[in-house]
Amino acid sequence: MGGTSWKKAAYGDYINYSALALISIVSVFPFLYIVSISLTDPSAYTPLKFYLLPEKWSFTSYAYILSTNSFLNSLKSTAFITAVGTVLNLLFTFTMAYGLTKKWVFGRNFFLGAVIVTLFFNAGVIPTYLLVKEMGLLNSYGSLIWPALSNAWSLIVVKSFMESLHPELEDAAKIDGCSDIGVFARIVVPLSLPAIAAFTLFFAVQHWNTYFNALIYISDTKKWTLQVLIKQLIIEADASGVGQSGSTDADIVPQETVRMASIVLAMLPILVVYPFLQKYFAKGVMLGSVKG
Repeated sequence: MGGTSWKKAAYGDYINYSALALISIVSVFPFLYIVSISLTDPSAYTPLKFYLLPEKWSFTSYAYILSTNSFLNSLKSTAFITAVGTVLNLLFTFTMAYGLTKKWVFGRNFFLGAVIVTLFFNAGVIPTYLLVKEMGLLNSYGSLIWPALSNAWSLIVVKSFMESLHPELEDAAKIDGCSDIGVFARIVVPLSLPAIAAFTLFFAVQHWNTYFNALIYISDTKKWTLQVLIKQLIIEADASGVGQSGSTDADIVPQETVRMASIVLAMLPILVVYPFLQKYFAKGVMLGSVKG
């Protein structure tokens, strides 16, 4: 009986692993296709043909897209929003979460309740747009940073994480003469590095992929984010509208290879950063999930 059960379990594992492998392969194919098209030499590219590997390798599409004004402007805009937005997100999220862990803070329950309510209700697109407009943030990077300083989910997770830290460490620091700010900077922040690494990735991806807010708040094409520009490249018939580079390559580079190259360039920074933060990813999120 034991051998039969073991064989059934083994067969079940084979089926599960095979199904997961098949799903993985199917998921990877679109990515390989995009990379393959982007690396295909313009002279060897044939429209509507499936490329798993380029017939003739070339970085012409990348050279062209990186020489255009619009792509470089959108890259600078996205990089600025991501860098500044991520730093402010971490600052506001962790300082507010730390305050919410202190039961003696005046109005703690009110602010905690206000945070939780936003998990179920939000103002909506039109009221938020009117608020951004009245604050004078339209057509500025501030419209993409200030309304997204934090969110309820992040605050609750970070608060739970901080509550799992041993309070004796804070008590010992205060006995040594540390103020509340000193305790936060010298004790809480160093112990929260795994959570900071994880949420740095969360916030950076969120800002790097900013699309809808940029679409409704930013009308100046020089301040477009990468996602808005790529949307224009994919939808518009002429990919040469990406900008004036002053290069004659615009006449010989196929529109499809330019689109694919822009998609790869938009994905590349996150793909490069993620492996370095991966080891902190699960740990930083799960540390606050269990207390004891």
